[in-house]
Amino acid sequence: MMIHEITSTTGKYKARKRVGRGHGSGMGKTSGRGHKGAKSRSGFRHRPGFEGGQMTFIRRMPKRGFSNAAFRTDYHIVNVQELEARLDDGAEVNIAALVQAGIVPDSKRPLKILGHGDLTRKLAVTAEKFSASARRKIEAAGGTVTEIVKTTWERPGAKRKRAPKPRTDPAAKAEKPARKPKSKPKADAAESA
Repeated sequence: MMIHEITSTTGKYKARKRVGRGHGSGMGKTSGRGHKGAKSRSGFRHRPGFEGGQMTFIRRMPKRGFSNAAFRTDYHIVNVQELEARLDDGAEVNIAALVQAGIVPDSKRPLKILGHGDLTRKLAVTAEKFSASARRKIEAAGGTVTEIVKTTWERPGAKRKRAPKPRTDPAAKAEKPARKPKSKPKADAAESA
């Protein structure tokens, strides 16, 4: 007998368990939930990691060091060999053009161009970051590199900090002639008497 033959005779679906229909059914009284407690109530949900109110395991673990991972900037990475293979000569390359060409999935992240591969096409590339080799290869092929400078937000009307004054060289300071000490004015003879 095969499994598909069993389901054809007994039915495809298992009967629903009818709880709370008398102790003769085997699922009467507490309906298989045991006695009292949160798990026996309706609407109970067990949050992952919850340990009944005691300090959870993850919070009992000691903390070591600090990570800047939450503050890092993730870039769409594109190599010059992809620009060579997918774009025409003289094309304007920016994040919108790369999304349209299907090289990057979206324009949510900033763009970084790396220098893996060769480039012979003349391209005008605009991105947030360039590696030194990518910049060199684009310019060597006759293209242009435009780096988008990220501007930081400043509170309107806030005063900017002044640049510190350059320190003078101690050798230059020593060249100046030393000042003569001021002489005290001589008191009149009449006053001294």
